[in-house]
Amino acid sequence: MKCREAVVAAVACSLVVWAGCRPADPDVVRIVSSLPRTGSAKQQSDTIVRGIRMAIEEAGGRVGPFRIEYLDLDDSTAAAGQWTSEAEAANARRALQDPDVMAYVGTFNSGAAKVSMPILNLGDLLMVSPANTAVGLTKPGMGAPGEPGVYRPTGRLNYVRVVPADDLQGPLSADWAKRRGIRTVYILDDNEVYGKGIADLFDERCREIGIEVLGHDSIDAKAQEFKSLMATVKAAKPELVYFGGTTQSKGGQLAKDMVSAGMTAVLMVPDGCLEQVFIDSAGAANLEGRCFATFGGLPPDRLTGKGAEFVARYRAQHGELPEAYAVYGYEATRVALQAIREAGRKDRRAIADAALAIRDFDGALGRWGFDANGDTTMRTLTVSGVKDGRFVFEAVLDANHVDDETAAAAVPTP
Repeated sequence: MKCREAVVAAVACSLVVWAGCRPADPDVVRIVSSLPRTGSAKQQSDTIVRGIRMAIEEAGGRVGPFRIEYLDLDDSTAAAGQWTSEAEAANARRALQDPDVMAYVGTFNSGAAKVSMPILNLGDLLMVSPANTAVGLTKPGMGAPGEPGVYRPTGRLNYVRVVPADDLQGPLSADWAKRRGIRTVYILDDNEVYGKGIADLFDERCREIGIEVLGHDSIDAKAQEFKSLMATVKAAKPELVYFGGTTQSKGGQLAKDMVSAGMTAVLMVPDGCLEQVFIDSAGAANLEGRCFATFGGLPPDRLTGKGAEFVARYRAQHGELPEAYAVYGYEATRVALQAIREAGRKDRRAIADAALAIRDFDGALGRWGFDANGDTTMRTLTVSGVKDGRFVFEAVLDANHVDDETAAAAVPTP
């Protein structure tokens, strides 16, 4: 109920703000992003912002007659150490109030999207997410009651995302575990929109394909450690522990406490933990050869064509391989730029419609488009394992087949 109340309050506030807009600059189109720029997700958002800036730079800072300006907004606070509803709502209202803003790149967290989506929908402002995966944001009948309609108070669509949703990642993760001989699993989640959502989908698929679910618990992400919980999990003797959550919701601490408890089970995590900070917080030695992460798309070193060109430019500019979500920030911005170009005018509805109409986008992620819900047509999932202190590609999965030719050895037997 708290999330729904926050949405309603945010929508009400936006109505007040919308009435007091300042005059637009006819020569400027502004793109804003709303990401957690402080706290534990900063490394991921840094790499996304770099991707955004690269897309704008490659366009020469212009689209047609318009000069492109970029505004980097923070939806987190130093006190919270992560995104907050208040900060995200403030960013959305600020964007809506500014008549030069024609695209909103964000959010990183699916819970944050629930706050800003209805606000931006009131002004038909295009929202392109580089990272949201919760199914209820777009898919009728797959999320909570009222989703996704509650995020579309006008009845019109203005939200798209360039990453596959969790209805792909959750089930395919379970399928991959089954193929590797896993027979029993203990599932944990962070009780947040993204983490619990993907854990529930993983749980459901495990039961469908015959993996025994020994338990499914939600953690308190504010806790400092989980030693007593891990004692309970260890007693159940699972072959696999699945955590639905992020680095920011204590994924690394769970991994550390799992090892401290003397558990030999394999650990599997979703894309919210696919970052170097997760490995560093857990301790690389604790994860070596026994932790696997899924991701909706290809890792940077597996991208080809325009994706490989992006990675090469990124390394040249920043001296390192980008984190997994960098290319999604880049791709999301290129979608926004194309929509602005196709619309040909500073008209938010026209720009949102142009984005939703994309069906054959030749981008860094390959050729793809949006479906009627604003979801990407990409259906690729990858699995990476921890080796030598970093995530290394293991296998490519998609909804139709599994390509294991390039995969390393099977998951070790617990």
